[in-house]
Amino acid sequence: MLNVSEKSTTDISQEKGQDELFISKRKEIDNYSVAALLALISAVIVLSFGLKLAAGVLIISAAAAGVAVHRKNSLLSNKIDESLKSFSSLSEKKDDVIIDFSHKIREPLNNLVIISDLLMESGLQKKQKELLETFIASTNNMVTILNELTMKSAGNLSYQHRKAIKFNLLSTIQNTIELYNLKGSASIDFILNKKEFNDLESFGDPIILKQIFLDLFNTVETQISDRPTKVTINLKKEKDRGTESFMGLRIQTDKSIVLIDENGNENSLAARLIAASRGTFKQEIGNNSTVLNIMLPFVAPTPETRHKAGAPQDEGFTGKDKPRKEMKDLRILMVEDNLINQKITLLTLKPLVSLIDTAANGVEALDLFAANSYDLILMDITMPVMSGLIAAEKIRALESSANTHTPIIAITANAMIGDKEKCLSAGMDDYISKPYQPAVLINKIRNFL
Repeated sequence: MLNVSEKSTTDISQEKGQDELFISKRKEIDNYSVAALLALISAVIVLSFGLKLAAGVLIISAAAAGVAVHRKNSLLSNKIDESLKSFSSLSEKKDDVIIDFSHKIREPLNNLVIISDLLMESGLQKKQKELLETFIASTNNMVTILNELTMKSAGNLSYQHRKAIKFNLLSTIQNTIELYNLKGSASIDFILNKKEFNDLESFGDPIILKQIFLDLFNTVETQISDRPTKVTINLKKEKDRGTESFMGLRIQTDKSIVLIDENGNENSLAARLIAASRGTFKQEIGNNSTVLNIMLPFVAPTPETRHKAGAPQDEGFTGKDKPRKEMKDLRILMVEDNLINQKITLLTLKPLVSLIDTAANGVEALDLFAANSYDLILMDITMPVMSGLIAAEKIRALESSANTHTPIIAITANAMIGDKEKCLSAGMDDYISKPYQPAVLINKIRNFL
């Protein structure tokens, strides 16, 4: 990659112009998003006073703003795509642009999704409901665009050394399939099998495994023509060698597809990552199917790394089971620095939960956690003073001496590949990426009752 000092004046001017355009367009999207959000919130307030006509006008205004947001978001996405192609040598800058764009737009978009969901349950008239459904369809299209940006970022990542974390091989593959299926154009039918139900815990870098599979899925998709392709994945532990376990991954398609071009491995991200991981692969291409066998080494977690996350299902947690509670009796700590996000989440949970405390950063969360007993914590990740990741690690450290465990659910706009694993490695029990439907959060909370 070129250093800034090595770039020409023209390159720097082009980059500056692209950055200014990006900032300008993003501000427009933010302004329209805020306008739509305020209109929806006002509609909820007005409806509470029985003023359905005024609420209808506000919903129409919100719908118009939402359509504008969708159009501008689509234009900006295309601009970003063109910009990324024109600066293909600046891969690091591309990832930063995509990550920043994804994070910035997911925050207001999440609020639009939640408010829309609440309005749908507020007894709207037929015309108002039809307008709101149009608004919801536009926000769903925006979510699809964001998810496709996530996929593009995954394809741009290259092999790099990252902090080793504990992860489950099967759940990592399942999560990768779920990530791929978020694409609006996903056209692969998956079958996931495993020969063994144990020894699937590992210690290392799950992002590499995700990248390998996403690259293979994208390769399959580029060769699909007439019908969806069935991809069967078999996972089997092959052998142990000291602290390493070798896992066999068998990927079979129901079409004759070149999954890895063995004459051009340098052009295959999957081949490069397999080699960088000290793995091997063998490909058999038939008339109506292709079988790719991959062998990868993984490190079995030590007792220390097994206990690191401190989740109740881990062997390291031996405290007594808490008595089951009703949702209305829960005491929840919500850690979120954005006041609007706080209010939106409270609108969702207040009718169901009687007591919710709020903290604006990790330090405030630790102070409240030390002074009170909570049944569950909702943790944002990107916050000032102290991030959610550090706060979760400190909470787990405090609990280790008392042999207790408070479930922590990450709620974050950090939705790029690897973000979920970072949260789980820090000791969190579950993860929700924005935007999400209120029912998803409620169901995850109930899972911990």
